[in-house]
Amino acid sequence: MNPKTTLFAALLTSLIIANACVADQTDQTKSENIITEEGAWCWFADPRALHFENKEGTINSTYIGYIDVHGNIKATQHNFLTGVTNEVLIRSYFQPDDHNNPSFLILPDERVMIFYSRHTDEPCFYYRISKKPGDITSLGKEVRLDTKFNTTYPSPFILSDDPDHIYLCWRGINWHPTIGRLSMPDENDESSFDWGPYQMVQSTAARPYCKYDSNGKDQIYLAYTLGHPDNEYPNFLFYSVVDVNTKQLKDITGTVMSTIAEGPLKVNQNTFPHNYPKAVVDNPTDKRDWLWQTSTDEDGKPVIAMVQISEDKSSHDYYYAKWTGNEWTKSFIVNGGGHFHQSDEIEHCYSGGMAIDEMNTNVVYCSVPVNGEHGKVYELQKYVLNNSGSIDSVEQVTQNSELNNIRPYIVTNSGNSPLQLVWMHGNYYDWIVSSKYPKGFATGIRADYPVYNGAVDLDKGLMLDERFEGTDNSGLVLTEDTSVIFKAVCKKSFSIVLTPKIQAESYKGTIIKTNAFIYGLDEATLKPYLVIGDKTIWSTNVLGTSDVWQTANRSTGGKWYDPTKLEYFSLAFIYDNKVLTIYRNGLIDQVVEVKDLKLKDISLGGFKGQIKNLKVYNRALIQEEIKALAK
Repeated sequence: MNPKTTLFAALLTSLIIANACVADQTDQTKSENIITEEGAWCWFADPRALHFENKEGTINSTYIGYIDVHGNIKATQHNFLTGVTNEVLIRSYFQPDDHNNPSFLILPDERVMIFYSRHTDEPCFYYRISKKPGDITSLGKEVRLDTKFNTTYPSPFILSDDPDHIYLCWRGINWHPTIGRLSMPDENDESSFDWGPYQMVQSTAARPYCKYDSNGKDQIYLAYTLGHPDNEYPNFLFYSVVDVNTKQLKDITGTVMSTIAEGPLKVNQNTFPHNYPKAVVDNPTDKRDWLWQTSTDEDGKPVIAMVQISEDKSSHDYYYAKWTGNEWTKSFIVNGGGHFHQSDEIEHCYSGGMAIDEMNTNVVYCSVPVNGEHGKVYELQKYVLNNSGSIDSVEQVTQNSELNNIRPYIVTNSGNSPLQLVWMHGNYYDWIVSSKYPKGFATGIRADYPVYNGAVDLDKGLMLDERFEGTDNSGLVLTEDTSVIFKAVCKKSFSIVLTPKIQAESYKGTIIKTNAFIYGLDEATLKPYLVIGDKTIWSTNVLGTSDVWQTANRSTGGKWYDPTKLEYFSLAFIYDNKVLTIYRNGLIDQVVEVKDLKLKDISLGGFKGQIKNLKVYNRALIQEEIKALAK
């Protein structure tokens, strides 16, 4: 279209409604129980979903973390006080592997710390900390925490006997259960190891798998296997206790098995069960054990969700293991079929999954194959067990689903919150994106509670609606030296949404400039920046994805491939209550507090590329509306 015509229309529109800028709130309406359309997790980094309420009653939120096939580490926050749900981009362009889902920790000052790492091919963790207590919509800088050893599955704890430190557990040294103690983050969000890291266990097998729990006071509990059930037949299951006061590893009765700093506990199939029988949960002769969760009942006794897999890996039986006070017992729950996913040639030990309700540990959720309207599909079932381990009742949680419901998880510390259960839903091809399985984990996340996303009304408050159509459907073509100016006067709240494309060979430049701010892309880092006055605020996130992994070999080889640069993408700037929030493809990327922004002039351009549309509203759009515009 003709830029002069566009400018005239924009000016006319702004003159008519310049004084009509009212930031009305939209009505809240219920949506489906979809947390995100694109997201997945493994089941060994926890808590992947966490609920937090403070004593003062000013915080009541649930945080759910996951990673998508594009390498975006993301999280959803539902605030029960306001009814608002937000989805946040924690880190773009990460190894697209479901082992890399984030885990959460509430710090003593009530800020939320989020850990994540690559899948066993980089000697570090990353973390970000919320700028405000209980609110992950605004995150601080990304911090790299070096370990000297490759990392996977971060599980952090703060214990009341040592409230000045963070205990971080993961699969690390020699691919084995590892622990280290961190200092609390300082005023710059910096934290470091002041004890360890130490390898806790050394198995005769290559890769023990471990799940963690804690009493919140002085003990960290770990249930772990001899190795990976793919490789170990039979595969055993063990249980140990970390005493953070003595820094020793004990069995369930308190018998000291090792001092952690002096070397790992030696675990094997032969002498270990004889030397430490109370540490052996299960030692089958003809099964491959794996585990899904460890928790403690109301009496403080451990309970474990575990699976026994047949020698040929075709049959998976779900069991409930429990310490009675004298011995370990296990009760059969249900057969879980075989592997749940669509790729028959790999990962035959991948069960649909189990979850224990930590508030009522006699309740177990299992993902099992069920014949329904769409054939055999993995559905979630709720099993209530009595104290002897027998099943009292079975309830169908999902039914007649078109796609699988897998890897259930009970939100940690959910208490009386109505949002208790979350799970993956969809097709699953592999745990990593590669040329062999480019679809990777094509799943989303669902919940047992319909979160409020808000009503969508994309006509309300619309001031400008410019749709640029080039001769080749390329939109408004711009160069680094050209720009198009619009008028849209608004004094209190506003929303600017545009769809730019920056040419890959010249991936840089100013994207939008207003009288209130400038937003552009840095060529060297591929990260966007925001300029307000004399202050420049950088995004943590590269303007790109990890789709390049779709052309790579299936491997955790430690490579960082060049990011895949975005083509057309959605960019939204929302100003409300003295806060400017920037959304990228519907996800919160940057949040900046700034007073008295008044929108008058909008200049598009300063980069080489195209823009397809521009919308300006005289109100603050909610995230559900921003996502609708991003589709």
